[in-house]
Amino acid sequence: MALETPGLHHVTAIAGDPQRNADFYVGTLGLRLVKRTVNHDDPGTYHLYFGDGEGTPGTNVTFFPWTDEGRPGQFGAGQPQTIAYRIPPGSVDYWRDRLESRDVAVDREDRFGETVLRFEDPDGIGLELVAASEAQRTSDNASGNTAGGASNATPWTEGPVSAEHQLQGFHAVTLAIGSFDATAAVLTDVLGYELEDEADGRRRYRAAAGGPGSIVDLVETDLGRGQMGVGTVHHVAFAAADVEEQQRWREAFADHGLSPTEVIDRKYFRSIYVREPGGVLFEMATTGPGFAVDEDPTELGSELVLPERLEDERERIEAQLPPFDGPTVDASD
Repeated sequence: MALETPGLHHVTAIAGDPQRNADFYVGTLGLRLVKRTVNHDDPGTYHLYFGDGEGTPGTNVTFFPWTDEGRPGQFGAGQPQTIAYRIPPGSVDYWRDRLESRDVAVDREDRFGETVLRFEDPDGIGLELVAASEAQRTSDNASGNTAGGASNATPWTEGPVSAEHQLQGFHAVTLAIGSFDATAAVLTDVLGYELEDEADGRRRYRAAAGGPGSIVDLVETDLGRGQMGVGTVHHVAFAAADVEEQQRWREAFADHGLSPTEVIDRKYFRSIYVREPGGVLFEMATTGPGFAVDEDPTELGSELVLPERLEDERERIEAQLPPFDGPTVDASD
């Protein structure tokens, strides 16, 4: 049986100031800080995870805050262009008003029968909130796909956004590439996506299982290759069931002429990485064991947690991390 990912697991980007980053994603967007740790490959940098009430796979956007202002990124080909979250159909006006009241410029458009609110975070990363059509939501519910999407997104009862308006996990990512064909072939021939629609220079692909978080849009750009840095997206992670399936993904990527890494233990999931021909870094991440392996679910993100191999260096690591008091959270509206 051919391998098929159910969709997005998480998206990781590069921020600037961690306080500003957390205040926006928690205080403005209403996501929960579910994990406060460090980049396992660069312990002098925070790694912050924001998701639903439990950090469900398919809801988490994560950040490496780089406080060195000399390292701004430059958007271009081979990078994700936007990260899209799903919102309830009746919440479009609520979110437009909420964002504009916080001086966030918002554009509204219709795309593939969906209402899309487009804006940027404080570092310039493109974000979208999407109210899917009723027909699409019915189709998603019928699919029963919860493994990688957000059908089972858990509300955060202590957050600043009331449960009826909270973000419902990922809807899609848009990848900007120089040419469609090679990236599209990885989506369809390796990851099991299918071309669903095309309009206005955008090609929409959906994971075969359907459901929330199952969409990848491709757009072509004549910009040169993007440069990684603050304000750019580092990688896109797709869901894998377990380590055994990851080994099969490694073989599938290799059979396609790509060079995946070995399986890497990220504590909260296991990962492999591969750069697709268009330049975007892909990750396959397992859906477990999850964020409660080192914190009580009620205390997620409240303290700095480190992988066991770095605990002996905690004092040194904490001394070199930039100031960060945790997100500013207003009362729920």
